[in-house]
Amino acid sequence: MAAHYDVLIVGGGIAGLSLASALAGRCSVVLVEAEQELAYHTSSRSARQLIPSYGPPVVQELTVRTLELLAARDAELPEPVLTPRSFMLIGSEAEVAAEASGHMQPISVERALELCPALKPGTFAAAGLDTGSFGCNAPLLLEEHRKRALAAGADIITGARVHSAQRLGSGWQVGAGAEGFEVGVMVNAAGAWADELAVISGVEKLGLQPYRRTAAIAAVERPLPGATPMVAAADNTFYFRPDGRDVLISPSETVPSGPEDARPRPGDVERLVEKLNAFTSLGITEVRRAWTGLRTEAADGVPVAGFDAEAAGFYWLAGQGGYGFQTSAALAEFAAAQILAGQDSSGSTAFVAGAADGPASRTAQALAATRWSIRR
Repeated sequence: MAAHYDVLIVGGGIAGLSLASALAGRCSVVLVEAEQELAYHTSSRSARQLIPSYGPPVVQELTVRTLELLAARDAELPEPVLTPRSFMLIGSEAEVAAEASGHMQPISVERALELCPALKPGTFAAAGLDTGSFGCNAPLLLEEHRKRALAAGADIITGARVHSAQRLGSGWQVGAGAEGFEVGVMVNAAGAWADELAVISGVEKLGLQPYRRTAAIAAVERPLPGATPMVAAADNTFYFRPDGRDVLISPSETVPSGPEDARPRPGDVERLVEKLNAFTSLGITEVRRAWTGLRTEAADGVPVAGFDAEAAGFYWLAGQGGYGFQTSAALAEFAAAQILAGQDSSGSTAFVAGAADGPASRTAQALAATRWSIRR
């Protein structure tokens, strides 16, 4: 016999878990995850940095709102999710100017070398600094969403890959693992598998593309001071930041992939170590561990959030690219408001995310200007 819920969320990463915690207690919610553990894929492989100057304008708006919401959370609880950690961009003058935004201020090369003594003089000509950037305790945030959702009455089921989904009256009939569900709204928060879920559900794909991004934790001869900013090359060839006495490093690659349990490819990390040892005085001696995640994007690089106009009750919450954590709280607030409001008779979605002039409303308006209904 099928279990009945108002909302079924497919995907147990940061997108699905944050929405589950936002909806739980306001309607009946079940979250299903294909893997045996939550946040197994991209969400457990994050760089753990929230950067207001990173991404297109809509993403930056979502990041600012997410930081507001997480700061309010941190003010009430003993263990913070956010830790101040600036973000510094380096490269040629043209590259830095092209990548910098209103959240980033230009700084001199001399100041950049003071902030990150490991950088070698003469290896870059310009720099920008985002002092509103924060490190994020991703495991703590994920666990808090899980606990909050469960405490408010949501059900979370792992090892339950969706194998069937079809429209049933005014809702959806879904099979996931050994379970069956009848729900009013089905949320596609399946990450790299979002288009695959659409196909299973008889919904037109959006052309979401997963891209590989590798990172590693490396031991160094000269550890960075704890206050060192996260440093990224403006030409997107590397980034690094302190990780205790080690450093987190990445080649920042953007290589198309199918949906998979991604792993580092031979040579990727080795070439990065060689590059960073030439570019900096870190003196990388050992790679302790390395991993690869998938950043899934729409063609315009903007997260997909909204009801599908042709498949009633099918809600897209996907395509966050490399901005999953830094947009998570704002997107959950936005999506929860849409889902609770429902759809009007024209198939478009009502926007009720907060007061008319409040920050949540500004976030809704920013997304509305870009994609307020899928395939409207």
